[in-house]
Amino acid sequence: MAKSSNSALVILAFFAIYVIWGSTYLMNKIAVTELDPFMLASIRFITAGLLIFALAKIMKIPLTITKKQLWNTIIAGILFLSFGNGVVVWALRYVDSGFAALEISAQPLIVLLLMRILQGKKIQPMSVIGVALGIIGIYLLASQKQIIAQEGSVLGMVMIFFCLISWAYGSLFVAKADLPNNYFVNTGYQMFTGGIILALMSLAFGESWSLPTTWSGEVQLSMILLVVFGSILAFTSFNFLLKAVSPEKVATSTYVNPIVALILGWYFLDEQITIQSVFAAVVLLTGVYFINTKKTLAIFERFKR
Repeated sequence: MAKSSNSALVILAFFAIYVIWGSTYLMNKIAVTELDPFMLASIRFITAGLLIFALAKIMKIPLTITKKQLWNTIIAGILFLSFGNGVVVWALRYVDSGFAALEISAQPLIVLLLMRILQGKKIQPMSVIGVALGIIGIYLLASQKQIIAQEGSVLGMVMIFFCLISWAYGSLFVAKADLPNNYFVNTGYQMFTGGIILALMSLAFGESWSLPTTWSGEVQLSMILLVVFGSILAFTSFNFLLKAVSPEKVATSTYVNPIVALILGWYFLDEQITIQSVFAAVVLLTGVYFINTKKTLAIFERFKR
């Protein structure tokens, strides 16, 4: 029963990081058209962190952590949120939401390479094939002239690439680091500390701050969805999965996120989806299958014999 319950949690957690996180690109794109990026991200994560602490108190979950755990949550918050997410929000001023998501789809490749370089872990044949398919899919999407011809898109792509590295390294760091045992509390500390760093970044760049009451209704709704679903639910699921499964499997969410982001961007923001984009999406999802399934690995081994 316990094993079945844990399997159900893993499935639900993957749904959260696959689908819900895929929709956050749209929400951030809507909000960043009106708000300064680091201020936006700071308010989102500080609010989410405070809400998590409040819920933990209501549920009588202890918030006490060690100094080492606090320091590790600060590092994780910077890697994932302050830089890994905050700069992506900044880059959304220059690139489409779907394009930002598809570029981050290269993360599994970075994760596998970092695991090889930093941990000496052998890259499995099926993972190599899956990543290769992912790269092909990304190329098919990114090679479309109408996407990369937008003003400032190259700068946005470069900055997102550095965010990708930060997030990939953060995934490996969290998998081994001494962090709060409760995933909910762990998420709260990462959100709150990451949000504080973002606030300092916002002040350093001279961004203007505004009260939520002055925002448009569309931006207010986007921020609520970002806080409740994109931050609290999805990020808690992410931290849970980093301990429950391998980092490279968690990173496969970045293959599915672009599909969700492209569809939502097309529907709500009139971002273009071509036949080439649809074909690329099929290739990307095939890559997810090759990385995640053990059956294909067994087939591959039999084929070699």
